[in-house]
Amino acid sequence: MTDSFLELNYDIPANDFLHAGEASSSVKKMLNQLGVAPDKIKKTAISMYEAEINAVIHANGGAAHIEIWKDKVIIKICDNGPGIPDVDLAMQEGYTTAPDHVRDMGFGAGMGLPNMKRYADQLEIDTEVGRGTVVTITVYLK
Repeated sequence: MTDSFLELNYDIPANDFLHAGEASSSVKKMLNQLGVAPDKIKKTAISMYEAEINAVIHANGGAAHIEIWKDKVIIKICDNGPGIPDVDLAMQEGYTTAPDHVRDMGFGAGMGLPNMKRYADQLEIDTEVGRGTVVTITVYLK
């Protein structure tokens, strides 16, 4: 464990919609057990869920690394997917590259990145076409 208060790691399975969201659900439960304010839990859970689902849909899965500090939660979702060719376009509500079968299941509505931005206090997207994406979400607890 680093200097962080608590460190958690999860694998995010590719194309596994049955287990998609388990990592963010686990973090939500942990924050609740730690007594974090409900509004901060909501911000963390929604932004992490969106990043997790994007990794499932678009990037052949990935990994989640979470650091829970006394004053913030830092979520890093890393994938080895195709990368995001146009981040500005992908940030537009309703824009999606999800295939039809994913949209038919109720996912891929083009709200992933916009919701991450809406609920995160800080959002960083490091992406390169052909190399994957790292999304870092920070939610301040104070």
